[in-house]
Amino acid sequence: MKKLFLFCCLISFTFSLAQANPVEENYTKKEVYIPMRDGTKLFTIIYIPKDISKNNKYPFIMNRTCYSIAPYGETNFRKKLNPNKFIEKEKYIFVFQDVRGRYMSEGTFTNMTPQVDHKTKKDIDESTDTYDTVDWLVKNVENNNGKVGQYGTSYPGFYTAVGTLANHPALVASSPQAPISDFWYDDFHHNGAFLMGYFKTFPVFGIQKTKAEKESWFADKMIKSTSEDGYLFYENMGTLKNGVDQYYKDNFFMQEIVSHPNYDDFWQKRNLLPHLKNINHAVMTVGGWFDAEDLRGPLAIYKTIEKTSPKAKNKPKGEKHYCNGAFFSRWMEL
Repeated sequence: MKKLFLFCCLISFTFSLAQANPVEENYTKKEVYIPMRDGTKLFTIIYIPKDISKNNKYPFIMNRTCYSIAPYGETNFRKKLNPNKFIEKEKYIFVFQDVRGRYMSEGTFTNMTPQVDHKTKKDIDESTDTYDTVDWLVKNVENNNGKVGQYGTSYPGFYTAVGTLANHPALVASSPQAPISDFWYDDFHHNGAFLMGYFKTFPVFGIQKTKAEKESWFADKMIKSTSEDGYLFYENMGTLKNGVDQYYKDNFFMQEIVSHPNYDDFWQKRNLLPHLKNINHAVMTVGGWFDAEDLRGPLAIYKTIEKTSPKAKNKPKGEKHYCNGAFFSRWMEL
C-alpha cells in the first residue's frame, strides 16, 4: 500500500510539472494602453523577464497584429511567446499589440493603411503608430537595453514591413514574413483578379467594432456553408453579385472592392513599395516559394529595400520560417 501511495504521488507530481506554464513562471505580464500622437490608445501586452538578479537589461521583440493578442488579463498567460524556441530561450521583453480598431485598441480599422505625408504632428499611419509604440516602450518599461526588434507573418508581416519606415533610433531589426507589398497584386487580388477563396473571410476584415472586444465581434456574421463541397457552395450562391447582395451589403471592405474594380487611387495608396526608402536598420524578409497568397510580396519588398536603402542590412530568407533567432540576437546585442 505504501508503494502504491508513493507511486500515485510521483504520478501526480509529474503531471503537475507537465501542466506548469514556463511563461508564467519566468515572466511578469503587463497590459497597457499606449497613446499615439493623435490621442488614440493602442492596447498592448508586455511580458517582462523576472530575472533581474544581475541587473539584466533586455531588448524588446514586438509583434503588431489585427488578429488579437489574446489571452487578455494580466493573470492569463500565453503558453509560448514566440514560434522560435531559440528566441524564447534567449529572453526578450515580448510585446504584442492590437492595431488600430482591432479587439481592445481604440480607433478605426483600415485594411492596408495607406502611408501619409506627415505634414502635421497628428498625421498618422502604421509607421507613426510603430514609432510611437517603440518610443513609449524604451521610455517606460524598466530593464530594457534600448533596442527593439519586430516581426510578423502574413497580415502582421505587412505591419512589420511598413513599420520599417518608423525610423526610430531604437528600432534595430525587422523581419516581415509573407508580407503584402501592393494590395492590388497580392493576397485578396492576384494581379487585380479577385481571389474567390477569400470570399468567406470578409467578416474578419470588413466589420468595425463599436467597443473594446476580447472576443470576435464578427463571429455571427461568418457565412454558414450550404455544402461542404466548395464548388457546390458557389454554384448555389450564383453570381458574385448575388453573393455580395446576400452576405455583404454592410461589409465595408467588400463594398470597397466592389467600388474600386480598377487600379485607381484607392489601390495605389495601398501600394507600400514606393514608400520603402531610407531604411537604415537590419531587415530580414521571409517568403515561401509555395505560398499561394503572398509570394510576390516578400520578393518585391526585399528587392525594393535593396535598391532604395543602401544603409539597410537587407537579407532575404528563402523559406517560410518563423523568426530566425540568430538574426535578432545579432542586431540586439544579446
